Amino acid sequence: MKWGRGKTEDGLTITGVIVDETFHPRARLGSEIPAGAPIPLSKITLLTPVVPGKFIGLWNNYKAAAEKGGFAHPTHPLYFFKADSSLSGPGAQVALPAAAGRVVFEGELGIVIGKTCKNVTPDEAESAIFGYTCVNDITSLDILNADPSFPQWTRAKSFDGFGVVGPTIETDIDWQALTVKTRVNGRERQSYETADMILPPARIVSLLSQDMTLNPGDLIACGTSLGARPIKAGMEVEVSIEGIGGVSVTMTE
Repeated sequence: MKWGRGKTEDGLTITGVIVDETFHPRARLGSEIPAGAPIPLSKITLLTPVVPGKFIGLWNNYKAAAEKGGFAHPTHPLYFFKADSSLSGPGAQVALPAAAGRVVFEGELGIVIGKTCKNVTPDEAESAIFGYTCVNDITSLDILNADPSFPQWTRAKSFDGFGVVGPTIETDIDWQALTVKTRVNGRERQSYETADMILPPARIVSLLSQDMTLNPGDLIACGTSLGARPIKAGMEVEVSIEGIGGVSVTMTE
């Protein structure tokens, strides 16, 4: 089932299920309670499908990238937070601040949490995952490594618009059978299989829940693999996963 969030022609923001190019409003994410008549999808401007309370990103979670970088496989998620103001959705324009310097795209699979969980087992974590979405974890490499005494993960990843999410959340999908693709101006630049993950989604959720309570709507980006490249103003960058869709943004000055 595909869930989305969008704005109607009269400016109302709604959440609901997308079926056969029709948007069916619901009371909230995951609810079966209708919240209005169905609307043609063509009359909806899609937004990020979720507004997370916590936007968590992982580093070094793919075997191919770890091997190339000479990194050991982590036994616990190596994570950072992205600011809520970094969130951007389908069709957004994302400014590249001069201070950001060299900026790269990172196409990723995103986990959306469906229920509160704390200290859960992997089996319990599996049932706490609401669904999956596409993420572009845009990152300033220059800022990340600018100070040798302190890698600036949060600042490097939290400029306005640097957390691209969408277009939908798919609740019925096998995460092990997916391929993340990133295209720049229509040219494929990144393509990797999610089955190459070091820590799988349920394990990620279980381990993170030992550190903090995860709440409905929280978003976890599972990390990226090989192929991340620099991007510049004027480029259109799309991250797509078959079964979920594609989310593209245009980089601006």
